[in-house]
Amino acid sequence: MKRTTNNKILILFALILLQVCNSSCYSQEKIQIQIPEVLYGQLFYDVQANTNVFKDSKSFVDAVPLLDVALIREKYKNLNPKSDSAIIDFIQTNFKLLDNTSIYKSDSLSINEHITKLWNVLKRQPDEKQSGTLIPLPYPYIIPGGRFREIYYWDSYFTMLGLQKDNQIEIIQNMVDNFTYLIDLYGFIPNGNRTYYLSRSQPPFYALMVKLLAESKGDSIYLKFLSSIEKEYDFWMNGTDKLTNGITAYRRVVKLQDGEILNRYWDDMNTPRAESYREDIKTANEATLQIPGRNQEDVYRHIRAAAESGWDFSSRWLIKDKDYKFNLYTIHTTDIIPVDLNSLAYNIELTLSKGYQKVGNTAKANEYKIKAQARKNAIQKYCWNKKKGFFIDFDFKTQTQTDVYSIAGVFPLFFHIADKKQAIRVATKIQYSFLNAGGVSATLNHTGQQWDAPNGWAPLQWICIKGLRNYGQNELADTIKNRWLQLNRREYNNTYKMLEKYNVENLSKKGSGGEYPNQDGFGWTNGVFQRLSKE
Repeated sequence: MKRTTNNKILILFALILLQVCNSSCYSQEKIQIQIPEVLYGQLFYDVQANTNVFKDSKSFVDAVPLLDVALIREKYKNLNPKSDSAIIDFIQTNFKLLDNTSIYKSDSLSINEHITKLWNVLKRQPDEKQSGTLIPLPYPYIIPGGRFREIYYWDSYFTMLGLQKDNQIEIIQNMVDNFTYLIDLYGFIPNGNRTYYLSRSQPPFYALMVKLLAESKGDSIYLKFLSSIEKEYDFWMNGTDKLTNGITAYRRVVKLQDGEILNRYWDDMNTPRAESYREDIKTANEATLQIPGRNQEDVYRHIRAAAESGWDFSSRWLIKDKDYKFNLYTIHTTDIIPVDLNSLAYNIELTLSKGYQKVGNTAKANEYKIKAQARKNAIQKYCWNKKKGFFIDFDFKTQTQTDVYSIAGVFPLFFHIADKKQAIRVATKIQYSFLNAGGVSATLNHTGQQWDAPNGWAPLQWICIKGLRNYGQNELADTIKNRWLQLNRREYNNTYKMLEKYNVENLSKKGSGGEYPNQDGFGWTNGVFQRLSKE
């Protein structure tokens, strides 16, 4: 890739830091944090574009430099020839490569005992400051496992569900404190604590983490973290004041036809993801071949926005092509008002209203209460499909709902946004369409993407089970719970592993799809299993 592109990325990254932080939040230390494209220069592009160096694009960007990076760049500049073998030798000499997390295994432990032991395997102590892409965190934390060697935002809430059951309250406190540290540092919680995640977040579960901690430590916890919850809310609502004079969307906010303000997923970069570089270039090239005139930078933005959603990737973000198939090159994430994201934002508004009520600020409490009610009305207006009896994402570009059923449509039940009649209809659709032998599938579409059928995911089981219970649909909720637990036990008894995702349709097959193999570990699977099995 040309040096001009490298310079463009540097400028983009500098603008991102300016957007997500107030000028008062800066220190020289923060400005020096760099994404791998800038950190390693041409070495980055030569490695990430070459399938013969690393099979997994994440391997190199997680490596730890053994020398000052300026010296590494200079040494690489003088490397001749730059053959595959020479590049591999160069990396092995100048970097510490990180193995996937080694997982504790024992055929003598029950699955619950195995998970309890795993917490220490997946725990990371406060990070030492070092060169590379890791953003150091001041407190211990739990990682998902496998190739995911850092903390992840929305994963952590579901991990905490199990930690709470195992009475690991202090590590929950530590993780909330780490996320608070990131909010104070950057004004938001990045996808994970890597510099290449600094242009995006993930589904905003921070307020729910605070609620979880408050269940163990009391309501004073809300007051302690109130300002941080509001800072995160401001990040998601940034640019609302710019939605005037015909501008309908800016960053993560969208103004709809009757003036309602809702949220979308976004990423402030429009380049290939550093950790999935080859994959993104392939998708963008395919997009321009299949859809003449399509802009590659737009494709990269849509891909990155899907990564912010956590559903990377799913038919939720795709359009059927001329052959009526969902292909990744049709991705259009930023055109979509996601029902799950806006349900989470509704919860933040209610949490802020509750918090300000407790500190005696009635005006602010009422302000957020009004905002929550307005969002609830908008979710009902734009995402409820009376004919289909389900909550569905809304495409604000076409002013129509998408045609994809997904478990994201259960988030309004999880947060008590649905009315009783709607909940019954959603439950009926889950029972007759989503429910399988091992639990509920993410969507009803078989696309080869990992957030589609036949895959089921621990967080979606939890959202579905809890959402149904909120409306008295306990029999169906228990069926999903029991089938999911049975599937997890079956896999554990065969392999002594807890996996990232599972095939819920055919129990003899593994979860599949996506950009990498199914991972072992696995933080949120452990958390949800421990919570459900110990109820």
